[in-house]
Amino acid sequence: MESRINPMGNEIGAAWAKHIISSNKVIAGSTLPKAVQELVKIRASQINGCGGCLDMHTKDAAAAGESALRINLVGAWRETTVYTEAERAALELTDQGTRLADSTGVTDEAWANAAKHFDEDQLMALVGLICLINAFNRLNVITRTPGGEYQPGQYA
Repeated sequence: MESRINPMGNEIGAAWAKHIISSNKVIAGSTLPKAVQELVKIRASQINGCGGCLDMHTKDAAAAGESALRINLVGAWRETTVYTEAERAALELTDQGTRLADSTGVTDEAWANAAKHFDEDQLMALVGLICLINAFNRLNVITRTPGGEYQPGQYA
């Protein structure tokens, strides 16, 4: 697969990316558990078919100590026993928040379940993260940014 355009090699793309990356620092520095953050990034990227983000976030999760089993089963999280109830609530919110066009949006049940497991700041970080990873997925899918070359921590 060949990229259509290198967003980081373009003045507008690089400026936009600088701002969106800085918003990720707010989420990364929040109390939302790091495991939840990586699982959410992986799940949204699977739904959106973003090879670049899947490459990055599966490798970063593994480098941070996440097990291969949990990384490999994210796509079938509903049919597994390896995620906590809080992680499952975050993954459900991710699924619904990523597939907005496929439904009527995020259900009250999914929101209430997430609110049982996360405080208000963590919920806001979770919502922000779902929005952010979907933006990155769209950037990479539209520009055909390929996966496969990422090294863990490359953009840290």
